Amino acid sequence: MNDSARCILVMGVSGSGKSRIGRDLATAMGADFIDADDHHSPMNIAKMARGEPLDDEDRKEWLVILSELLRSHRLQERDVVIACSALKKRYRDVLRQGAPSLDILYLEGSRKVLLERLSARRTHFFTGERMLDSQLQTLEPPENDEALCLDVRYSPKAIVERFLAQLSKR
Repeated sequence: MNDSARCILVMGVSGSGKSRIGRDLATAMGADFIDADDHHSPMNIAKMARGEPLDDEDRKEWLVILSELLRSHRLQERDVVIACSALKKRYRDVLRQGAPSLDILYLEGSRKVLLERLSARRTHFFTGERMLDSQLQTLEPPENDEALCLDVRYSPKAIVERFLAQLSKR
């Protein structure tokens, strides 16, 4: 099998702009886009909507599903961008089971900026200070050799351009 498909993870805590940047990046690349939120179980969505953070057990099946989606795209040699919090290294390792050459864009932002963004949300199940703090406590930021880190204060266009420029150097 030729591993010519690009598999890209756009990661960060809620409010970092993963879905927006992921969609823009996929459009710029002519790739498919997957929003990991669309693959949560109804039970997980209900839990988060109640303001209860997910734990490792809640995320287990979800991460396997996402890994399989990445594997499917890779086997079909179709480029794909997935927006997923991927908060812990071991979560990213599960995703790499489906895409060993996974390229990662980590969207980093201050708690203040992220909270402002979450407070402006009206139609998403994940809102609130408690939920953000839970994700920030769980977050294991990727090392520089694992991901390209960009600040969420850049415009979406600038983030996509900077990431694509870095990707072309690999």
